[in-house]
Formats: sequence, structure tokens, C-alpha cells
Amino acid sequence: MTATTVKCLVWDLDGTLWQGTLLEDAEVTLPEEIRKVVIELDARGILQSVASKNDHEPAWARLEQLGIAEYFVLPRIGWGTKSESVRAIAEQLNFAPGTIAFIDDRPAERAEVNHHLPDVRCYPAEQAAALPDLPEFTPATRTADSRRRREMYQAGFRREAERAASTAPDADFLRSLELVLRIDRASPEDISRVEELTLRTSQMNATGVHYSDRRLRELRADPGHEVLVASMADRFGPHGAVGVLLVERRTGSWHLKLLATSCRVVSYGAGSTILDWLVDQAARAGVHLTADFRATERNRMMEIAYRFAGFEESASADCGCAAAPPGDVQVLHLVPGRRTPSPTVRLLAPDLATPP
Repeated sequence: MTATTVKCLVWDLDGTLWQGTLLEDAEVTLPEEIRKVVIELDARGILQSVASKNDHEPAWARLEQLGIAEYFVLPRIGWGTKSESVRAIAEQLNFAPGTIAFIDDRPAERAEVNHHLPDVRCYPAEQAAALPDLPEFTPATRTADSRRRREMYQAGFRREAERAASTAPDADFLRSLELVLRIDRASPEDISRVEELTLRTSQMNATGVHYSDRRLRELRADPGHEVLVASMADRFGPHGAVGVLLVERRTGSWHLKLLATSCRVVSYGAGSTILDWLVDQAARAGVHLTADFRATERNRMMEIAYRFAGFEESASADCGCAAAPPGDVQVLHLVPGRRTPSPTVRLLAPDLATPP
């Protein structure tokens, strides 16, 4: 069974990330092999954070002096329990506990986290140098987006801070971001990004199905399928690839076999803009639209998005749709109509109504 890839590694500081104890020793040092681990995991797109029992200011100052503070997002440095810190980090990142890892030199701290968060994987400090060799720290793909994932999250935190401070109506704030959503037919170079999205998304994945690199390339070469990738940017910078669509062209209908979008851009209207665009394209092409949906423990938001867009379980007569698939996959139906463009997102997208 393939190990679930770690999305975020949470480091203890004293005796784990650095050698020594900040409040007791004259100096703490960062082993070069640990510095290399931090840099390598960052390049793989694995976020890193801190859960440390220390005073925040001197601990963060030491991280800055060591030249690695920039690699850590949402650090929790204080005197609460490690499980509370790890839980808060996971919740702020909107990551499932099973995608979080925690490393600490003290068995009691690992046991405390394991007791309260049994899905979080815990590692002793002596294993730190070997983490990049473990399968759970080895993503299946390494893309341009994964190499800058930490920077995109950090830009996102600044974006959210400005949003929280804004007193303008939400629509006005979204317009101020100058959001641009781009949908493209996936190029050969895009396929690894598309596969990564099918692996990393869970809350906004309509089926939970993972499409391999090989299968995606086969579908891209098939004139009966469209493999599309959506990316987003605003005045804070790029969000990177935020969505993937897999559409099968059938006689009289289009079948949306997969829609997965990053939960990071839900509040910016990415998912609804993508769905409205596809519905509008189907209306222009004069075809019925169907979509696969398979309920999982985490994708209730995607079902709501489909229902809100107008998809329902009952099929229209003579829609030209294929029979429902076996198992727990539902086929949702929609008779498309023209949709009004988003007032807050500028969309750049191909014309699907005219086959390439």
C-alpha cells in the first residue's frame, strides 16, 4: 500500500532541529545535515512548521540567525502542549491530521501528540537526517508549483491578513485582488502538476480518484477527452495550479469525470467560476452535462458546489448519457444554460464548444 504523502512536518526545536537547549546552553547549533533536510523537504513541496516549548521571541530570533526562519510557516512557540500546537497548525493549513508529521527528541512529547492526534505520524529526533529517504516524504511528482508551495502559502497568509483587516464588502475586496483565473488544455509539461492535484486534493475532489501520469497522458492524446488545468494569480502573486478537469466528449453530452480544486482558493470563487465556465461552454455547444460524484469523508464541500451549480441526480429524457457506473459513484445531471461571468474574477479560457 502506498504511504500517504506528508504535507507538513512540524519540528520541535531543542534537541531536535538544533543541538542544545535554548534556555540552558550558551549556544545552540544547527547541524549541516539538518539544514539540508529542511531545504530538501521544502523543494519537494512539503511545508514545515514548529511546535516548541520556548519563549517565542528568542527562539524565532535564533531561527533567523541560523538562516532558516523563512522555511517555517505558522510556527507555534510557547508553553502549551505540543498536541494543541500541532492541531492548530493542521487546522490553519486545513490539512487532515493524517498528512501531518511531528518530530521531537522526547518520547513523552511524541506520546502526548500520538494520544490526542493518533493520525499524526511521530518520529524521534535521531531519525531526522533520514526523513527524505522515507516514502511518505517522497512525493510522486516534483513540479514548479511544489518547489514554490511554501512561498505561495506565505503569500496566502498575507492575503488573508489583509482580508481580515478590510472593512470593505467581500465582493469589493475580491475585486481589489485583481484575480485572474486561467484554464488551459494541459500541455505535456503540465501533466505532472495535474497528477499532483489529484493526489493532494481531498475536500474539493469530486471522486477522490487518482489519475496516474501515464493515464493522464493517454487521455490527453485521446480526441474524445479534454484534460484541463486551472491556475490563479492576483496582485499578491501566483496561487499556482488550483484545479483540474477531466471531460469526456460523448454524443449529445459532455461527461465531467473529475473536478478537483484546491481548498486554498474556494473563498476566492475559483471552483464556482470553473463550474460556471464549463456549464456555459456546454450550453454553447448544445450538449447535456453530466458529472461523476463519489462521496468521501472529506468532500462534502464539492457535493455542495455541484448542487449549487444546478447538478441533480435525476436525468433528463433523451440526454444521450451513458448508464450510471457501478459502485458508489453517482452521476449527476444538468441541462446547461448560459452563465454570467464572475464579477470578481477575470477568466482566460479556451473555447471547448469548438473541438481543437
